[in-house]
Amino acid sequence: MDHGAELGENDWNDDGALQAALDLTAKGLGIALPGADTGWGRLAKYLDAHSGRRVTVYPPGRGRGTFQVNLHDRGPRMACGWTADLAEVVRATAAWTGGAGLEETGVHAPCIRFRPWALAHEREPFGAVELMWHLKLDLVHMPPYDRHPRPHALLAAAYAQPVLRRLMPVNSHFNLGFSTRVEEPWRARVGYAIHPYDEGRYGVRDKGELLARTGTPEEAVALVVAALPEGLGPAS
Repeated sequence: MDHGAELGENDWNDDGALQAALDLTAKGLGIALPGADTGWGRLAKYLDAHSGRRVTVYPPGRGRGTFQVNLHDRGPRMACGWTADLAEVVRATAAWTGGAGLEETGVHAPCIRFRPWALAHEREPFGAVELMWHLKLDLVHMPPYDRHPRPHALLAAAYAQPVLRRLMPVNSHFNLGFSTRVEEPWRARVGYAIHPYDEGRYGVRDKGELLARTGTPEEAVALVVAALPEGLGPAS
């Protein structure tokens, strides 16, 4: 049965309605879900306290007739999916919080999608800097960030440079800067920042002062790399 597909967008406006529907669906399927992380309004969240795995479910809305399912592992989002079937949401939640891997969770819930980096990270965890780069690059595949190709092109151009790939990427309003610190990275910014929407071009700025505007992200990134201090080590 296609649970939830017959309900309209307004049926999920009440806080707790989605949580209640998921719990009822799980009961009907004979599936045990972990304790709900309450207090999130229209969202539904489930957390396995032992593993730190979490599932966040968004109700249909804004013209989207499907539920959005996000799978997190101790913080980072590893996978997501869209489905109109509450039963599939329940199966994804139970599998993921129960310890299933990405591929196994996808077998239980075919709506679940993940990028190659997530599978590689699952097999051999990345360091904090590498993981952050992949998480930011991955946003281009998720609404509403998929409507902003310029910031993604900028991230990809910066990631292609080994010296920048060792630094922590710092974003603010799609602007990209770099840091030598993993924790509180904004406190140790280094080099120039790049603004992907600077009068239709890529603006290279130093503490807010415009240094140049380029037509491509690669040109902007090259200016940043050229101005970096010598012997710059990886972010720590």
